[in-house]
Amino acid sequence: MINNVVLVGRLTRDIELRKTNSGISTTTFTLACDRRYSSNRDSSQPTADFIQCVAWRQQADFLANYAHKGNVVAVEGHITTRNYEGANGRVYVTEVTCENVRLISSRNGEGTQSENRSYTPSVAPSTSSETSFSDDAFDETPSLDISSDDLPFY
Repeated sequence: MINNVVLVGRLTRDIELRKTNSGISTTTFTLACDRRYSSNRDSSQPTADFIQCVAWRQQADFLANYAHKGNVVAVEGHITTRNYEGANGRVYVTEVTCENVRLISSRNGEGTQSENRSYTPSVAPSTSSETSFSDDAFDETPSLDISSDDLPFY
């Protein structure tokens, strides 16, 4: 079975960082993801889905430090369901638990591609939790010495 989610959307509000009793950082936020189609075909109004997401530990700290309302954020994670007893009965919650978070751009045009920041927990942490990418790193193409004899399908 596969439970994998990739979303790109705008933050609907500023990130509020919270800490658990044991000191673990967490935040819950909503992404507004544009939809390419509308259920009302006559409507020219853009439509969006509002997806609830939760980030823990370094991802939560990263978002609290760099992300603000209106920023475009990419999220990779998995869908999690839970329920609890609320004041009006049982409450069911479906949300995306973030495994990788990337800040793509800000609403006012700041944060161009060379200024993108991300936090991926699978990468060994450096002295800071931010990673800057530059287009210069991709300008040099490595030369490969391959002949037609090396290709099995040629």
